[in-house]
Amino acid sequence: MEATGVLPFVRGVDLSSNDFKGGYFPENVKAMTSLRWLKLNRTGLCYLPEELAALQKLEHLSVSHNNLTTLHGELSSLPSLRAIVARANCLKNSGVPDDIFKLDDLSVLDLSHNQLTECPRELENAKNMLVLNLSHNSIDTIPNQLFINLTDLLYLDLSENRLESLPPQMRRLVHLQTLVLNGNPLLHAQLRQLPAMTALQTLHLRSTQRTQSNLPTSLEGLSNLADVDLSCNDLTRVPECLYTLPSLRRLNLSSNQITELSLCIDQWVHVETLNLSRNQLTSLPSAICKLSKLKKLYLNSNKLDFDGLPSGIGKLTNLEEFMAANNNLELIPESLCRCPKLRKLVLNKNRLVTLPEAIHFLTEIEVLDVRENPNLVMPPKPADRAAEWYNIDFSLQNQLRLAGASPATVAAAAAGSGPKDPMARKMRLRRRKDSAQDDQAKQVLKGMSDVAQEKNKKQEESADARAPGGKVRRWDQGLEKPRLDYSEFFTEDVGQLPGLTIWQIENFVPVLVEEAFHGKFYEADCYIVLKTFLDDSGSLNWEIYYWIGGEATLDKKACSAIHAVNLRNYLGAECRTVREEMGDESEEFLQVFDNDISYIEGGTASGFYTVEDTHYVTRMYRVYGKKNIKLEPVPLKGASLDPRNVSGRAGCAWSARATNSTLLPAASMPGVPSARPWPKTGWHSPRLGEEEEGASSTVC
Repeated sequence: MEATGVLPFVRGVDLSSNDFKGGYFPENVKAMTSLRWLKLNRTGLCYLPEELAALQKLEHLSVSHNNLTTLHGELSSLPSLRAIVARANCLKNSGVPDDIFKLDDLSVLDLSHNQLTECPRELENAKNMLVLNLSHNSIDTIPNQLFINLTDLLYLDLSENRLESLPPQMRRLVHLQTLVLNGNPLLHAQLRQLPAMTALQTLHLRSTQRTQSNLPTSLEGLSNLADVDLSCNDLTRVPECLYTLPSLRRLNLSSNQITELSLCIDQWVHVETLNLSRNQLTSLPSAICKLSKLKKLYLNSNKLDFDGLPSGIGKLTNLEEFMAANNNLELIPESLCRCPKLRKLVLNKNRLVTLPEAIHFLTEIEVLDVRENPNLVMPPKPADRAAEWYNIDFSLQNQLRLAGASPATVAAAAAGSGPKDPMARKMRLRRRKDSAQDDQAKQVLKGMSDVAQEKNKKQEESADARAPGGKVRRWDQGLEKPRLDYSEFFTEDVGQLPGLTIWQIENFVPVLVEEAFHGKFYEADCYIVLKTFLDDSGSLNWEIYYWIGGEATLDKKACSAIHAVNLRNYLGAECRTVREEMGDESEEFLQVFDNDISYIEGGTASGFYTVEDTHYVTRMYRVYGKKNIKLEPVPLKGASLDPRNVSGRAGCAWSARATNSTLLPAASMPGVPSARPWPKTGWHSPRLGEEEEGASSTVC
């Protein structure tokens, strides 16, 4: 190769993963006089080759993952050297030469994953240093003078050391963009240097014993901070300083003790990744639905249930990954399946019963993990895949029903909601025009029809009077039943095919229950159960039950009984409606579900309006002053009646309700010693001005 004359023109060479353990190193490297970068990673080197001295133009040297115990050699004689990467070796303090820090162009130094116990000496002389990585060593202190000259640093990684404090001179690093301090016992470090690092973009403080008390109160000046990692700490809530970061995009708060989220999270308008796994969350605030740019949301290993997920989570239109494994979810909000970009949905190790049918409309889904949900029943695929919003009813009658309108109002809206047909209007006008000519013919036909009907009626009455067996029918058997319209509650095909149909009472109206939820009853709801079967003759027959939950309200109980009768009338069934109560179901009812029914806590709200009692707040005040009477609030307890504050007639205790200004003697309060009442009601005594200066009393 040397004979070709090519080596002097080589700019870079990678000799990684070769075996140079035995001291063998290619001599031809000396001929590469124009070499700019050289990689000798994983080559088994125990010392630096002498051939490096000939590479006077070398700028980047990488000797990672070797057995080097020292960097002494020819490095200081390489005037153009800019970067030294010697990570994952066996370097100790004495193995780092002092003279390499005199190189004018040295800007990158990586000594991570070694055996250093202190910062290299003379490191502060490397004034042009931009990248410094000393992570995964055993360094326990940082000298104060280190950051006096290294003011141009852009990247600093001191993670996985033994640092207990940081030098105050770190506030001079005004150009620093990345600071990594993971895995250091910085319990007593207040990190007051952070607000001065105005160019900071990445801050990693994982496993640094962070609490609410050892974080800065404000980071408002860090307008460029986009990536924050505070995982594996002792935080019980989200630090207030995080809400003031205007450019925050990635936030990791996993493995803490956070129990709830503040409504202030809606200030994270640019957040794209939010990791809240392994905390103590039981619910998410609705404000999380305002994070319109959120792409990844991790909620694994919390205590979330169905009620803990906001129903508006579907507003996260950019959501790509949703992970909520190892929680208490029985269901997920239907709106979650409306996130058009969702690619990864992880729900394993929950209590899922089923999933929304809209799960089949997630066209971009790549990963759906629902393992270890033993009771999960997947919903059937809808026949019409083109109906993107198939299970959302936007009709006027449905909106009125959801708003609690009366059935008559809903029926009226349905009757008048049909589309107007201009052709039908023309046909009606034409019929009106022709009707005048047919009046006489209609009158003749009507007369003939009346005569025939009267004759048939007399024949029927005579036949009814002669019932089989010579018995006359009961008086009520001849009554005509009123024609009632139940089509607003039940569809036309109900009870026409063998099977099981269940309705749930919501807002006084029966609502059809999906087949996946048959046999699962909410304790605060009422249901109507219709079993359709064929009898021995092949005719349709029915059994109608109405089930009453143990926590159901009066309106649901009444409506379930009423609509069960309505269903019987609608079908023309001769069976009776059977009442079933929670915990005391009949054997016939249990056989409908093969003796497999389950109860679920909760239920829909009552259809009635509820009135809450007004709560009054009792407060206690201390009255003092001579001419200008003042009130000072004190705790509402007997200990607040300090005898030292009682003087003459001013020493009285009074209690007042928040509804008016009438004062009641505090002696009426339990646990409060009696005091001499004032002769008149009001906020002050008429004789209070006669007391000495400083006299006071307590008012409640």
